[in-house]
Amino acid sequence: MPAAAAPRILNWLLALAAGVILAMGAMQAARAQGAGTPEALIQQVTGEVLAAIKADPSVQSGNPQRLLQLVDQKILPYVDFEKTTRLAAGRYWRQATPEQQKALVKEFRTTLVRTYSGAVSSVKQQTAVELRPSHYPADATDVVVKTVIKQPAGDPIPVDYRMEKAGQGWKIYDVNVLGVWLIENYRNQFSQQIGQNGVDGLIKSLAERNAAFK
Repeated sequence: MPAAAAPRILNWLLALAAGVILAMGAMQAARAQGAGTPEALIQQVTGEVLAAIKADPSVQSGNPQRLLQLVDQKILPYVDFEKTTRLAAGRYWRQATPEQQKALVKEFRTTLVRTYSGAVSSVKQQTAVELRPSHYPADATDVVVKTVIKQPAGDPIPVDYRMEKAGQGWKIYDVNVLGVWLIENYRNQFSQQIGQNGVDGLIKSLAERNAAFK
């Protein structure tokens, strides 16, 4: 990953984790959501995560293993990592073998999980999240939920979540911070790395970075 891209990616993931964790109060204040809506999913996740943070001093103190467990149990079930990886890989996804696709999803998921964990430990630095108007048909299966994160210092950060209908519920598969989508950024990086070293080269690069954090 280019050094210049790392802060932006961390900001994206921080925004995703912080938004998911803090949005409940603002969304409830903005409007009551019906069961099964994308906003209702955010409310459910935020409630569970906030309760877990308040009940676990080790999470509050930034314990890495507990943070990983919290992210894995409370956030990841609502993120479609396979779709995120497939879209980030773009045309190269169809060229990859099933084994390569599986390995790429695994390593990319691990990369994001570890950054989610760091983001969760920083949530206390955020102050409020407000829901912005999101317009979509009642029968829509792919929507954008818009929020804005307000911090103690600095300008408000607009954050949009792309969510897709999954069975009877919804899953997040992309996040936009300051006008740039996470998948779009990774697609550019993945394309460059695959062009230079192939799909296996990208998998190896992700695996090496993940191993460095163990």
